[in-house]
Amino acid sequence: MLGAVPAGEDSVEFEVWAPSASTVRVRVNGADHELERRAEGMHGAAVGASAGDDYVFVLDDDAWPDPCSRGQPEGVRGPSRVVDTRAFEIAAGPGLELETLVLYELHVGTFTDEGTFDAACAHFAELASLGVTAIEVMPIATFPGDRGWGYDGLYTWAPHPAYGGPAGFARMVDAAHRAGLGVVLDVVYNHVGPGNEALRAFGPYFTDRHETFWGDAIDYAQPGVREWAIQNAEMWVREYRVDGFRLDAVHAVYDDGDPHVLVELARRVRAIDARVLFTDEMETGDLRPIEEWGHDAQWADELHHELHVLLTGETEGYYAEYGSVEGLAEQLRRRPPERLIVCSQNHDQVGNRAFGDRPADDELALRAAVMLFAPQTPLLFMGEEYGERNPFRFFTDHIDPSIAEATREGRRREFARFAAFAGEDVPDP
Repeated sequence: MLGAVPAGEDSVEFEVWAPSASTVRVRVNGADHELERRAEGMHGAAVGASAGDDYVFVLDDDAWPDPCSRGQPEGVRGPSRVVDTRAFEIAAGPGLELETLVLYELHVGTFTDEGTFDAACAHFAELASLGVTAIEVMPIATFPGDRGWGYDGLYTWAPHPAYGGPAGFARMVDAAHRAGLGVVLDVVYNHVGPGNEALRAFGPYFTDRHETFWGDAIDYAQPGVREWAIQNAEMWVREYRVDGFRLDAVHAVYDDGDPHVLVELARRVRAIDARVLFTDEMETGDLRPIEEWGHDAQWADELHHELHVLLTGETEGYYAEYGSVEGLAEQLRRRPPERLIVCSQNHDQVGNRAFGDRPADDELALRAAVMLFAPQTPLLFMGEEYGERNPFRFFTDHIDPSIAEATREGRRREFARFAAFAGEDVPDP
């Protein structure tokens, strides 16, 4: 098992994929311990250490955090921490079925004033009474800085410290389960964020055979990289007892192998818990997740687009092909309905507007009626149930000034071609 796994009171098993390094050591409690070279670029050993100890891997002479770190309490540039995730006491989940699934997407950092896992728990009973059956939690992987959407995570195994870290996420899942809610976790296996020098130091995590909109494509032809992703999903289910996943932008998860990495990932996770739901974000018109990969459901944004254009008249960008009553009716007739997830709002459709503005008040009842009476699986976005007016803008907290400036410029360029925002000062993310 990759990462640092307590194997007894005073012993930790360290395992890391580092095919390019001549020597690999783990530095813990002020001492270096050489790891044994194993097959396929793996290095590992049992070392005297305990949960709560901080450590780094030393590749030849360079020290780096663990790519499979369970905890990064000092952020992406600090040491990794040994976390005994098996010690968490988390109530069993309610079990989720597509036929009765009602999803509620939330972003931990903005769902409450405190912006933490623990603070979110106070609202779960209210969501359950509303009729929600599962919360869909936007990515919690540790990313640079304190605040952001989470899709540029660097340490995908480590719940973000600003939200409350590993123990906080465990308490959140436990509280959700005790309120009768499942937990669907948003995970990103198509790229990692900028500032990924640590991953590159360990091995060829990336490939130039493919490109993604957000950064270098991940190289799933490498066995160690496949394990990095698959074991990550296994960990969330086995040790945090999450009930399902929302896989981000799976059209950008490139794999020429057989089976596709996301097919293998689902099979191995279901060997741990056969009830885990797999839902995917995929480009419109591509049904591979539910038709070929054996996943349970996927986002069907076309219904949102038809409804949004009918109500607003906006036809720029990807809305150009939508906006007819016939088109809306066609979306409502799509089958199988329970395997298609529809919404009136979500983080993309609100947050990827220049000002993050919510739909107008006079649209809300009609939007809700179309979504909730549709035969497809409904997803609500946080605050939608009471008509939240605060915007949900794109925001990030990059700690590298050059990356921060590039993000600002990219945001300005993105909206320069939209007439609706011409001459406007796009908010600095």
